[in-house]
Amino acid sequence: MACERPISLYDSDDEDIVYDGDDVRKRNVAYYYHPDVGHFHYGQLHPMKPQRLVVCNDLVASYEMPRYMTVVQSPKLEASDIAAFHSQDYVNFLQTVTPKLATTMQDDVLRKFNIGEDCPLFAGLWDYCTLYSGGSVEGARRLNHKMNDIVINWPGGLHHAKKSEASGFCYVNDIVLGILELLKYHKRVLYIDIDIHHGDGVQEAFNNSDRVMTVSFHRFGQYFPGSGSIMDKGVGPGKYFAINLPLMAAIRDEPYVKLFESVISSVEENFNPEAIVLQCGSDSLCEDRLGQFALSFNAHARAVKYVKSLGKPLMVLGGGGYTLRNVARCWALETGVILGLRMKDEIPESSLYSHYFSPRLLRPLLTPKMADANSHAYLDSIEKETLECLRMIRGAPSVQMQEIVGIRLDEIEQIEENERLARTSMEKEVYKMTEKMEEDCFVEDRHHPTSSASYPQGEDPRRIGQYWGYDGLAPPRSRSDVIEEEKYEDKERRKNLNMPGIP
Repeated sequence: MACERPISLYDSDDEDIVYDGDDVRKRNVAYYYHPDVGHFHYGQLHPMKPQRLVVCNDLVASYEMPRYMTVVQSPKLEASDIAAFHSQDYVNFLQTVTPKLATTMQDDVLRKFNIGEDCPLFAGLWDYCTLYSGGSVEGARRLNHKMNDIVINWPGGLHHAKKSEASGFCYVNDIVLGILELLKYHKRVLYIDIDIHHGDGVQEAFNNSDRVMTVSFHRFGQYFPGSGSIMDKGVGPGKYFAINLPLMAAIRDEPYVKLFESVISSVEENFNPEAIVLQCGSDSLCEDRLGQFALSFNAHARAVKYVKSLGKPLMVLGGGGYTLRNVARCWALETGVILGLRMKDEIPESSLYSHYFSPRLLRPLLTPKMADANSHAYLDSIEKETLECLRMIRGAPSVQMQEIVGIRLDEIEQIEENERLARTSMEKEVYKMTEKMEEDCFVEDRHHPTSSASYPQGEDPRRIGQYWGYDGLAPPRSRSDVIEEEKYEDKERRKNLNMPGIP
């Protein structure tokens, strides 16, 4: 059954896009992009495809949104900028390693930095890292100096990278680098993560700080990276400043938006951030190749719109997303939401890739493949636990915290006692719901025969076009894509000749 769209997106304040070169009101928004950032290649069968950024940017341009904002070419970071968070030996490794050089390295060196199947070495890796991180760091500087109210950097948002190793397709944690810049001018920074995966790299970086609050809405259970329990609340001075909302599979629009707005409203009231960083991983959309949520485009964009409505300096970043046509749609739509624009649902014919989208709509209905494993009781319990946790940090961290702790000591002790009693029952509920998901939910199981003729058109896993599925067409390809496909086609031609002696 198609995922309905009960969640509205536009309101009376949104304006229609004015086409044909008429004068428009410029918003105080900076949009970072670099023409090279989408041309890197993780590998033919790797689900992370930087080409998604090329198509997203094309949609943004096709809707004529650049006229409403300041478009900035992403700068490349220096090694010293990246070393502001990452260890020097890891930075040196990223800066010097090449796929050819890696063949001469000991396996323990690659294991040390977690280089492997998920995080492969590819040509231009260092340039890629410096480009996608550049918009996040310089964007933070723009917010610091009040050059813009909002900064968008869709290539950024790679939240899994750790201080000394790569993780989950992420090499440099541009989010941490951007937050470190914001902390130079802002006492309190809020980080919100709506990627389907837990924002573990960012939480780990600020886990003992009361100046950064991390809030992550993510799939929990037997799912990468396996962290982000509701009982994981930070340590030391950062206790209660790590907020985790562990969700089960296939959550729908209405409960997600209700939970999101309730929690973020309480965060605003109790933490009172001076700047916000929002990671908008689109793998939380329904029909994502790796994701297991059932959100529509409207619900995902509503989260962005709500955060924008808080009126704080805001940096908006990309993240995960592995159904490329939907990644491009999602982030183009949310660019319009940030600009306060009402976008036509039909993708303009001026888009270079309009023929890749079928239907040619910006917000098509998406079809869930799983039953919703989130009961009302479960969602109510994590909302209640989270709101009680947020009451612990009411006031201004690192400024008035000691005074407030002294005034409310008895209340704090009571809440901590309630938390201790609730811990066991909460964890049992989480794992009970995980088991329910495994037993009751199902994923459509596709057969994978060896004959290419048996695959649905455009989904042969040996071809780049698998990630698009539109009449065999492929997304914008790097030179390495072209070479690999030519090799494959030549091999097939030789095989079809069926002549002995021809390799």
